[in-house]
Amino acid sequence: MSQALTRRTILKTAAIGAAAATFSRRTAAQTPPKVVVVGGGFGGATCARELKRRGLAVTLVEASAIYTACPFSNAVLAGLRPIEAQQFKLDAVEKGGVDIAQKMATGVDPQTRRVALEDGSSLDYDRLVLSPGVDIRFDALPGYDEAAAAIMPHAWKAGEQTLLLRRQLEAMDDGGTFVMAAPGNPFRCPPGPYERASLIAHYLKTHKPRSKLLILDAKDSFSKQRLFQAAWQDFYPDMIEWVSLSTGGKVIEVDAKTKTLVTDFGRHTGDVVNVIPPQRAGRIAQVAGVADRSGWCPIDPVTFESRLQPNIHVIGDASIAGGMPKSAFSANAQGKVCAAAIASLLRGEGPTEPKLINTCYSLVAPDYGISVAGVYSPRNGVLTDVEGAGGTSPVNAPPSFRAQEAVYAEAWFQTTTSEVYG
Repeated sequence: MSQALTRRTILKTAAIGAAAATFSRRTAAQTPPKVVVVGGGFGGATCARELKRRGLAVTLVEASAIYTACPFSNAVLAGLRPIEAQQFKLDAVEKGGVDIAQKMATGVDPQTRRVALEDGSSLDYDRLVLSPGVDIRFDALPGYDEAAAAIMPHAWKAGEQTLLLRRQLEAMDDGGTFVMAAPGNPFRCPPGPYERASLIAHYLKTHKPRSKLLILDAKDSFSKQRLFQAAWQDFYPDMIEWVSLSTGGKVIEVDAKTKTLVTDFGRHTGDVVNVIPPQRAGRIAQVAGVADRSGWCPIDPVTFESRLQPNIHVIGDASIAGGMPKSAFSANAQGKVCAAAIASLLRGEGPTEPKLINTCYSLVAPDYGISVAGVYSPRNGVLTDVEGAGGTSPVNAPPSFRAQEAVYAEAWFQTTTSEVYG
């Protein structure tokens, strides 16, 4: 009796164990891989939504309840649109099935595949996507730190800095001088400083016509230069002065107390001073070990997987994307390509080699737009311009063409933000 009971117990236990093992394997097979995306901007939010559409379990980590978009923020400076037009919530992303962790990511352990959050909790991942944008390098320009930024705003992260610079412009006397320091490459949005100069000049021409605008540049050339300078000559003659690197434009030191910018050739003091300093990939990229000595993140151009840490992908402004510029359009495109690549990799398949497109619109005046477009494909380990594709707006285009480009710019913003956040 005792032996039979023992045998039955053993057999029953073995059967339960076998069933449990079968259930465990079935459950594991049915559980989608976990992907964590850090950063809720154009790249991260796009990638999270695309991953979810492909049937993956996705958590988007974003500390801010409201994302303030940089594209068109220069129009906020010029009083052409309210800051609220730049602000978006992640409600629609969450309704689409993406889990939202409204917390700051503070660390990444590539060995255990775990993301640490500010409250002490953590998230496990099979694949991690970092889309952290940029951080300002407050150590790169002597005299320029966070305290100085409260006096001479960079406004290169849209939000309170944008509003601060706008208030300073509004308070400046007619006949005052606005001075901008533009950084050397690479940095977020290559045409951005020159669009900013254009729209601020529009504001000054309209409200403070005796004022001047000085651009001190750490470069000898810039994106869409011929188009910008031709438009400046037509719209803002004798108002905008651009000083190139070779003619003494590189700022090497700042004095916040006197609002003075120092170059090798002299000192320039402004009534309002906008310092756009050097940048690097957002802090979490540095912590995760995916940024190299340049401060940016080398990636595989097919999958956007880090060349420094396996199973981690970097998209958007933080990545070293070869010829593809750091722009919201690029980040949106990269988010889609990265999601497709991750889905293929998690299925054990080889990813498809991508072709990516970027179009960057800039406003010179409210009804005057210019653009540059490019097509990029992987070649020799980097994203490279496809020869003969893309280009800039025609130099001698009529006013009707420029007005249409301004309409296209607004349409791109509305369409893309609706796709990402709507």
